[in-house]
Amino acid sequence: MALLLGGMELQNDDREARRSMSHGRTSSTGSSLRRRSLNLSSVLPNQLDDDIDSERVSEAGDIGDRALSSKRYSESGSMRLSADHAIENGIVFPTQEDTLLHPIGFWSRDPSTLNSVSPVSPVVEEIISPLSTDGILRPVDEKKDEEKVLPRSLEYISCLVHLAVFGILGVLTRYLLQKLFGPAVAGVTSDTTILYLDLPSNMVGSFLMGWFGVVFKQDISEVSDFLAIGLSTGYLGSLTTFSGWNQKMLDLSVHGKWLFSVLGFLIGLFLAAYSIEFGIETAKGFRWLMEKHPANSSNGISAKSWTVNSRERHLSIILVMTLLLGSLWALSAIMLKHEFGNGGSEAQLWLGCAVGPVGVWIRWFLARLNGRGLGKSGLLKWVPFGTLIANVSAACVMAALSTTKKAVSTKTCDTVATGIQFGLLGCLSTVSTFMAEFNAMRQSKHPWQAYAYAIATIGISFGLGILIYNLPVWIKGYE
Repeated sequence: MALLLGGMELQNDDREARRSMSHGRTSSTGSSLRRRSLNLSSVLPNQLDDDIDSERVSEAGDIGDRALSSKRYSESGSMRLSADHAIENGIVFPTQEDTLLHPIGFWSRDPSTLNSVSPVSPVVEEIISPLSTDGILRPVDEKKDEEKVLPRSLEYISCLVHLAVFGILGVLTRYLLQKLFGPAVAGVTSDTTILYLDLPSNMVGSFLMGWFGVVFKQDISEVSDFLAIGLSTGYLGSLTTFSGWNQKMLDLSVHGKWLFSVLGFLIGLFLAAYSIEFGIETAKGFRWLMEKHPANSSNGISAKSWTVNSRERHLSIILVMTLLLGSLWALSAIMLKHEFGNGGSEAQLWLGCAVGPVGVWIRWFLARLNGRGLGKSGLLKWVPFGTLIANVSAACVMAALSTTKKAVSTKTCDTVATGIQFGLLGCLSTVSTFMAEFNAMRQSKHPWQAYAYAIATIGISFGLGILIYNLPVWIKGYE
């Protein structure tokens, strides 16, 4: 027993000696590494949180065809993108072996550091097995989520058909609201006041965006992802129009009513922003009532039966929507042929319905740029560049067509140009998505981004519109 105790004491003394020798050799470098690790552990999580928050606000309105990748994107895409972005910028997540030697925070991706061998040999009692991150970065049911009900080609076809049908319905609704609140009926809006013709449709679309594009979007997606995309991007995006709003302010400014133009932008922005906020609040109240008074089991079974979760149901929906799209296009062509010779708003409407889906498709493809930022480093990731490009480009083309109408001044040119403006460009630009992003930025950690984004969108569009539309009208003296 004495020999055994003596051996244990010698072993402990030897272990303490090795600890003191290791500590003596690496005291200066070890303290430096610990300070660096502590700084990284306190700074990098904030950077990752900012990246995730920037992606979230930028993708609040639409992410385009990236939504078709899988449902897994909406659940863990932000985490994956942020992790990839961190790695690209020199941040390495520790592996299990790395964590044994460096249990604090992240490492800097320094080749000299990675290739060097640490002189410190950890003692067995000091080794703590780290938790695996597989359960965090890789959901358990990832394989199940990756299962495709439809091949990717049919996903695109279904989505494009849904966007086209709902886009045409949005154009028709916008036309009806123009007539209802315009000078011919209610007399609330007009081309000569700050209450422009598209103000009611922008307010209604923003309000409905709070319902179907924010609060209940996930519930609709559980029934059908294509229905959710069709409602938010197709219908509400086409019901609202930024290019028409910008052009009406240019029409006021070209006649010297600059104050009206500024007030038109301010009032239009305020009313649209309040509309989506009011929509979100009322939708949350309705959800609360539904949760407080849940439906009975029979209604639950009936609602579940509507879910499009099989190939047969998807193909049936695609067939129905394709027939509906063909009928709408055929009706538009027949009515356009009948009304084109007379000109006027009806001919412009049916031409707009015919070309409107093209604008929806372009905007949907551009929306994939939202949340990506600029370059490989992802600069300005909080800016929805897809929506910004769609709105600014539509505003510029609309200004160019308005200049063309002034220069040519014929009935045919006016019908064609106005139809393209109302349909294609009205669907290419959007206020509902713009307001969804604006509202998300206001509620983020950096609310100033919302106003910077709004000022940039309006300022760039209006400034380019002055160069494209106002200057030629002033120089040439167009009436």
